[in-house]
Amino acid sequence: MINVLQRKFVFTAMIAVSILLFILLGTLNVVNIVMVRTETDKTLAMISEADGNFDRIQPLPSSAPPSDFRIEPKDKRDKFLSSNFFIVRLNENGQVVFTDVSRTSLVDEVGAEELALEVLDEGTSAGKVGKYRYQISNSRIGNETTIVFLDTSEEILSYVRVLFLSGAIGIVCWILMLFMVVFLSRKAIRPIAENIERQKQFVTNAGHEIKTPLAIILANTEAMELYNGKNKWIKNIREQTVRLNGLMKNLLLLAKMDEGTAEIIKTEISFSELVAESTQAFAEPFNLRNITLQVEIQPDIVVKANKDQLLQLISILLDNALKYTNDSGTIIVSLQKSDKRIKLLIKNSCEKLPDTPPDKLFDRFCRDDKARTQKTGGYGIGLSVARAITEANNGSITAEYENPNFVSFTVSL
Repeated sequence: MINVLQRKFVFTAMIAVSILLFILLGTLNVVNIVMVRTETDKTLAMISEADGNFDRIQPLPSSAPPSDFRIEPKDKRDKFLSSNFFIVRLNENGQVVFTDVSRTSLVDEVGAEELALEVLDEGTSAGKVGKYRYQISNSRIGNETTIVFLDTSEEILSYVRVLFLSGAIGIVCWILMLFMVVFLSRKAIRPIAENIERQKQFVTNAGHEIKTPLAIILANTEAMELYNGKNKWIKNIREQTVRLNGLMKNLLLLAKMDEGTAEIIKTEISFSELVAESTQAFAEPFNLRNITLQVEIQPDIVVKANKDQLLQLISILLDNALKYTNDSGTIIVSLQKSDKRIKLLIKNSCEKLPDTPPDKLFDRFCRDDKARTQKTGGYGIGLSVARAITEANNGSITAEYENPNFVSFTVSL
């Protein structure tokens, strides 16, 4: 139990850590992209406004040169000089009249003119082509148009550098947090695990202690019946003693399964024969209530499981269907194999669908009968036992409501 709780604790904690790291590092990368792109756009606008001419950029007024130890942002002139760009100027007829590729070594005049004509055809005033961001503006010379292409390789490398660095840091932090959570989880869940273990041990011990008085009560009841004859009081005592004895057996079985102490010996068994025999055993009770039984069992289905537990599982589901099926109703039993999974379906009609959600039917002592009457004769934990048996044999069980007024249980092994 402690190991199960520890795994769940670690899994939940690491999901929270993963989400937090994803948000934190994702925000860091988005902010970096936005800030770098903003600076790039400012540089591009500054070069375009100056028409690519360094002499048209006015230096920032400064009363004194900055100290060597002060970190100051680059002024416009420094940004201009450190930028790689090229300029293409076209006349009003769309013909190239000037090309300046002196600020880059990766593009010649022919390549620059081809890029200029390409972006001019797109009809946008600004955008991106390859690794270049461009801006189209009216030139200060006549009616000419100037297109400035700014190389953004460094900006792209900045994005990638921050992305990989933050990703590496995130992975390292995630692994460190995993070790810390694993180390601390056992201490964190120990009080809860010990409390659960004490509760289960109490149920086990109490069940064993109650079994002896129940056996004595039942023996005395039989003796009273032998000497005094049958009467309604003795009958009631016998029925309630048998009922309580059955309840304790189910509680002890659940406690053993929760503790993992129940011995499970799995063998190859014919599931088809097991379902057919169990269904046949309920044929007479079904007939007494005029219940229509529809059986569809695929032959030669073999499963590796505990035979006694599977018999109990089938009996619980058939008994549950018998109790809650309306008179002259219908019970459907189907066993099929598909995609390496074996599915047992037991579906019964009822007067009205339960108000309880389907997944809550497997809770212990859960009944749709709010008054907890005993008219159905059940204990309220049969389906809990069915789920425990299914999970112990590496399977799953689900409940579903179907119209008109059908409740179905599906066991998948």
